[in-house]
Amino acid sequence: MDWDKVTVELKKKLDPAHVRPPAKFGPKGDYLEGWHVISEANSIFGFGEWSYEISDIRCVSERPRLIGSQNKDGWGVSYTAHVVVTVAGVRRGDVGAGHGYDVDCGLAHESAIKEAVTDALKRSLRTFGNPFGLALYDKSRENVGIDAPPFDPRAASDRIISDVARKATPADLNNLYLAEKPVLENIKAASEPMHGEVMAAFKARKEQLQQKEQAA
Repeated sequence: MDWDKVTVELKKKLDPAHVRPPAKFGPKGDYLEGWHVISEANSIFGFGEWSYEISDIRCVSERPRLIGSQNKDGWGVSYTAHVVVTVAGVRRGDVGAGHGYDVDCGLAHESAIKEAVTDALKRSLRTFGNPFGLALYDKSRENVGIDAPPFDPRAASDRIISDVARKATPADLNNLYLAEKPVLENIKAASEPMHGEVMAAFKARKEQLQQKEQAA
């Protein structure tokens, strides 16, 4: 696994589209769903480059309680779990908790166990970076958002040259130049030859339009 490439992905901001708000019977704050965190790990690290193990899981509470609006007799169960994530030899671990409520004691245990393991897994992966929810622990939410794509001078040059060819009057051409001036400066900073191509396109189109006006 190339850690340099992986690090670039881990430093990216957390896309807010993946963030879920607090649920009535769930996490108290914004959170990421377990399936998404696993999907991100597969995508960023690679399917065969990471794994996790449950190093400890235990029931910490099992009590009778009333369930639902009809107050049926049931059970409330809580578990804690410790999960260790290994990525290319790097090990990170954390704890999680899960709670299950059901009229059937076994189903309450099942729900609590699964939630505890998922919570511990998410907390372990969180230590690797923003895409796994680390950004949610920063109250400023500075790293929750969409990273702006890097400036592509070739794409910008081609787009402007295409727009230049479509302008029908010198005035339209001049307005385009003024509107694209900041982009032209970025192109120049990135590549003098590309900037020269764009300026040559402006010049050639201007001459064509002037000749057309004179002929009319």
